[in-house]
Amino acid sequence: MLSLLVALTRFLNHLFAAPIMALLTHLGVHVDNPAAPINRTLTLELIVMVLFLLFFVIVRSRLHAERPGSAQLMAESVHDFVTNQAEAIMGHGYAPHLPYVTTIMMFVLCCNICGLFPGIPTPTANPVMPLALALLTFAYYNWTGIRTQGPIGYIKHFAGPIWWISWLIFPIEIISHLARILSLTIRLYANMFASDLLTLAFFSMVPILVPAVFLGLHLFVALIQAYVFMLLTLIYLSQAVTHDDAAAH
Repeated sequence: MLSLLVALTRFLNHLFAAPIMALLTHLGVHVDNPAAPINRTLTLELIVMVLFLLFFVIVRSRLHAERPGSAQLMAESVHDFVTNQAEAIMGHGYAPHLPYVTTIMMFVLCCNICGLFPGIPTPTANPVMPLALALLTFAYYNWTGIRTQGPIGYIKHFAGPIWWISWLIFPIEIISHLARILSLTIRLYANMFASDLLTLAFFSMVPILVPAVFLGLHLFVALIQAYVFMLLTLIYLSQAVTHDDAAAH
């Protein structure tokens, strides 16, 4: 598996290193290894993305109301699970956000479980990837809040319900929202990095039987962290679209 990943990474760098470096240079971004700007983590992310697209195409092409296939049943199970969570947290108006929330949960989960394969690094154990997902989620729920409440209404959302202490609440709320990026990033990164480190340590000490227990633990952590990331995304969306009627008084 590792040799295939290395070969694919080398192939992608051979094809796309020049245009990527041209773009990064234009943006003023410096890379440690200009000859290979695509690393293994990015390759794994691309693999997960391609597998997602293939899965979607397969499910879409084989939809059947009376005789659903295994892929359709899996997709419906995931959809039902996310729908129940979204409805419980957001209530009315959750449906438009299901595609993003479902995608982010499944993407995090698939990247998390990459570490179950020997020699394959867990993409989410690299802090850059959790940070990118956190920034994407931060931008998504804030943009949703602006679209739902309007720019002025959303700004008032940060001032709190009591107008005479809004001067104090506003900066606190801004700092709190910015801290969500750090929270989402560190929670996912730290847990997956610790799980990777623990599994690697026991593989090094006792390479037979015992590591299987920690692979199971890694899978459990992978599931929990994907669920937590989805849950926090739903909570942030719920808060972003909620109109605070008390703030008008």
